[in-house]
Amino acid sequence: MIDQYNRNIDYLRISVTDRCNLRCKYCMPEGISTLPMKDILTYEEIRSVVEQAAELGFRHIRLTGGEPTVRIGLPILLREIKSVQGIEKVSMTTNGILLEKMLPGLIESGLDAVNISLDTLDREKYRELTGTDGLETVLSSIRAACSEGLKVKLNSVSLFSDEESIRTMVSLAEELPVDVRFIEMMPVGYGKKYPGISHEDLLQMLRRMYPGMEKDTRQHGFGPAVYYMIPGCRGSVGLISAIHGKFCSTCNRVRLTSQGYLKTCLCYSDGADLREVLRGDMPEEEKKTALWERMREAVFRKPDAHCFEKPEAMTEYAGMNAIGG
Repeated sequence: MIDQYNRNIDYLRISVTDRCNLRCKYCMPEGISTLPMKDILTYEEIRSVVEQAAELGFRHIRLTGGEPTVRIGLPILLREIKSVQGIEKVSMTTNGILLEKMLPGLIESGLDAVNISLDTLDREKYRELTGTDGLETVLSSIRAACSEGLKVKLNSVSLFSDEESIRTMVSLAEELPVDVRFIEMMPVGYGKKYPGISHEDLLQMLRRMYPGMEKDTRQHGFGPAVYYMIPGCRGSVGLISAIHGKFCSTCNRVRLTSQGYLKTCLCYSDGADLREVLRGDMPEEEKKTALWERMREAVFRKPDAHCFEKPEAMTEYAGMNAIGG
């Protein structure tokens, strides 16, 4: 669908839960509250949203959380979404803790690609950051996903600025056919307390560490990462730089929260309450039409740009677990 700024919005990120089995300090620390299941969209309701999204021209779906694998029956939802006419790709973002044991069911249901969140390869740093000793479990999931032939990307929030931390993350792209993407910390929720490293500085460091690094112009997916090839690496290294590489003019995505709110930008509370329509008292055909209209209007009004550089202009105060990754 084309929005008011002539961008083709065809990518929907769906949060299936606000719960997670990790307690990352910048996202979902200890003590954070979660929603009762009655407030979360059912799988049937999510499918209804996807059907209307496909009618509007959405082609790519990403399942997120919280942590999507903690919701029972996730392969069932994946299969339902894949069966919707017009949907071309369904991928998932996960922390990898439960991924390996769920891979057979997810692949059978049609999973096309997986992004695995991993911010450090240092076991002590991982435990301190996430609250669990799960690093080896995640690494095993990464290798299992690669062996199954899935397209695998690793998402590493740029928290650590020392060369050793960066080099060890890049080493995974040497060992495995994975893209390692460094993600600039966004000032959303608890992330405001963890500014991390500027990607202007990170890019300089990478060029100094890998003088043979070159721009990679191949298509890697549907997101905003800028990729580079490093000699000796099987995968590429990407930078997702929301702050120091603003990509709003080509933004192609909106988010559906686990509560059924269609968010059009992380900075603002603007969007549309779809759960209200889904649970409204009206005939099914009228409900489909109302859902389509509400989505179309919200997507068309998608803001032209975020305002992370001016935090005082933000109107969204929820954390990423509530919004959806």
